[in-house]
Order: sequence, then structure tokens, then C-alpha cells
Amino acid sequence: MAQPAPLMPKATAVWLVEHTALSFDQVADFCKLHPLEVKAIADGDAAQGIKGLDPIQTSQLSREEIEKAEADQDYRLKLLDAKVRLPVAKRKKGPRYTPVSRRQDRPNAILWLVRNHPELKDAQIMRLVGTTKSTILSIRERTHWNAQTLQPMDPVTLGLCSQIDLDLEVHRAAKEKPIDAISQGATLLPASETTARAREEEEPTEKKPGEELNVDAVFAKLKQIGGTKSEE
Repeated sequence: MAQPAPLMPKATAVWLVEHTALSFDQVADFCKLHPLEVKAIADGDAAQGIKGLDPIQTSQLSREEIEKAEADQDYRLKLLDAKVRLPVAKRKKGPRYTPVSRRQDRPNAILWLVRNHPELKDAQIMRLVGTTKSTILSIRERTHWNAQTLQPMDPVTLGLCSQIDLDLEVHRAAKEKPIDAISQGATLLPASETTARAREEEEPTEKKPGEELNVDAVFAKLKQIGGTKSEE
């Protein structure tokens, strides 16, 4: 199981960079940050104005653990077990919260979902990108105020939802509304059906006992026809 990140990882990284001799990789591994981000913190290019958080006072690290990591650059810091276990917050039902910086991208994401996954219901699109039903309707009917400049963009790429959530909603929609086979065009028949037809064509059909050819009746009929012609 992966080690969880400490409380306030950037503030913890600021303190570790300022008060210890740990390498950037060690700080990044403990705080779950990228080493380049830790380097930017050390250079003063990132986390400006963030006050460092002492992980020793918050019982996240011990002084002995830090000294051990300073002596060995390959050693990775281990988070101390929390004395108090906080309950996991349950996810509330309702539309997904979208950051303010991403809200302008929602119409493009809705247009992408409508075009690429028409099987999705409005409620599913609302859960994925955190929008309203009226906005979805306006984009479907091309009555949105910015409809002329909208461009379909993948909501996963925009960061509005995860690929797992999108795949889950698409799978649910496919279960509720299976795709019609006729709309998909001609499809291959099962092997059992095609082989059965081939056998039927190859094997000669057996005649019923009553359907056998009666030779005597045929000759008698021909004689009658010949006799009538000669009399004429």
C-alpha cells in the first residue's frame, strides 16, 4: 500500500528544504511532489508566501527519522502512524464541483460528450462535468450563446473528470440502452450458424417414400401420348 501524503505537503516541503539537508528526491517522495517542484521551492520560484510546517511538531516525522535520511541519500522518509484516525469523508451525491478556472471549458466538454457519446443521459453529463440540464439542452440544440465558437474537447484532458468516471458512465449507458444491431450495419453470423447452413447445402435431401419415381407409370403415360398422336 502506498504511503499517504503528509498534511499540507507544500508547507511541509518548505520546512524540510529550509531546516534539513535532505535531497530534493527525498523531500519530493515524502511530500508526494515532483523533484523539480521541490527544486523550485528551494530556488524561491514556487510556494512563495507559504509558511513552513514543522512535521515534527505535527507528529508526522521524528528527529531520528530525519537524521537517518540525512545520513543516507537513498533512504526514504516514513510517515509516522497518526495517533488519531479521522473518518473518511463520504462523497456527497450531486453535480461535481468544478474549479472556477475550469468552468469556461465546460461547454466544450459537453459538446464533446454529446457528439462522441450520444448514449449518455443528461444526468450522467451533469455528474461528469458539473453542469446544468438547461446548458446541456442549449448545446444540443445549438442555442447556446457561444455556440459558434465552441470546440469539442475531451473532459478528461481538460481535467473536469477522470477517465475511470467517464468509462463507468459510458458502461452504464451501454447497459441501459444497448446499441441496435441494425443501425450498426451487417455483422458476421456465428460460426455455429454458418457451419450448419454449409452442412445442409452439402448433404443431399432425403426423399420421402411417397416421393420416389414410378417408372411404370411414366412409360404408360408416354405410350398414351404416343398413341393419341398416331391416331390423329
